Amino acid sequence: MKKYLFLYLLSITCTATALAQTENNLDVSGYVEGLPLYFSTELPEPFGEVTYWEYRVQNRLNLDWYPTDNFSFSWQMRTRLFTGDLVREIPGYADAINQDEGYFNLSWLVAEKDNWFLHYIPDRLYGEWQNDDWSIRAGRQRINWGINMATNPNDLFNIYSFYDFAYPERPGSDAIRIQRFLGFASRMEVAVNPARDAKESVAAFLYSFNHSGYDIQLLAGYYRNRAALGGGWAGSIDQSGFKGELTWFYDLKDEGGGREANLVTAVSIDHMFDNSLFLIVEALYNQRGGQEQFSVLGQPLSADNPSFSRFQFTGQGSYPFSPLWSGSLSVVVYPDEEGVFLSPQVSYSAGENLDLMLISQFFAGSGDSVFSDAGTVISGSVKWNF
Repeated sequence: MKKYLFLYLLSITCTATALAQTENNLDVSGYVEGLPLYFSTELPEPFGEVTYWEYRVQNRLNLDWYPTDNFSFSWQMRTRLFTGDLVREIPGYADAINQDEGYFNLSWLVAEKDNWFLHYIPDRLYGEWQNDDWSIRAGRQRINWGINMATNPNDLFNIYSFYDFAYPERPGSDAIRIQRFLGFASRMEVAVNPARDAKESVAAFLYSFNHSGYDIQLLAGYYRNRAALGGGWAGSIDQSGFKGELTWFYDLKDEGGGREANLVTAVSIDHMFDNSLFLIVEALYNQRGGQEQFSVLGQPLSADNPSFSRFQFTGQGSYPFSPLWSGSLSVVVYPDEEGVFLSPQVSYSAGENLDLMLISQFFAGSGDSVFSDAGTVISGSVKWNF
């Protein structure tokens, strides 16, 4: 296994470097990361309360090609090696990882054995044409309409999980996106994300502009068999950032229990202190009441139900202790679930291209809470960037 992995990483890194050296209009970047993880969680019977170790090696490779001034092509991918207790003991674990929610199934289980497997998937694969006023992009891409740093009900296309610390790039979707730039901080755009099941598609229009120092956006569209109407803003009050998003969703079809509506709104304030301490506080209201289950191994969220409780309060602070050391603490409180989430993190810059990190996630909740058996995660990271 080690030989196979080493040869694989060496080949793609050398190939990318060689291409970059021969093509002046090709940008190559990425990283290789070792990521051991410790899980303690409560699984359904017959497993019960268990602890697991998992070991991952992640390689990210970003290729951006600019053949002309107006056209570009991007191919960004991640390849991950999984080994450890989860691979050996959880039935179908490799199949669960080998999933692609996009219109095109680009997921590839490169190799699989009893105690390890290697998985590849591109999360950016698109071509783009642009000039001063227009941008047209087609393919797998990230369409980021979110404004807040924790919860994004405006992010109809690429909402991500706040708990997924091992995926900073965040997912993409197979879509066509057309943008028309109208002037300072003003644009219109239309995006369509088809799905294999047509009713699960997403198509929406966004208009953004600046008014009195606030960036404001309005959106409307079709979201997975629901109508979506919303908007958001980003501005400041004195020296503090003030942001918010809200989206109203309404069923387009009566599934037998009547049509349901759901309002999701999140408002946040952030502030940078003179000593470089950066704080964020966010309050969220999810009319539907949140997800009914939670898995420490991660699960996809949705813009029309992006939380695990009706009310959610999030706080996050980060502080650079020195030019090399930094730390952060995230806290999420779920009042109606009587639950709490804590995630301290510390990172160290060991060299120009070498970073070390230690992060943990702790969940606690009452006996009836979805967090009562959510579990604990402790992970380290050694990342080499190129």
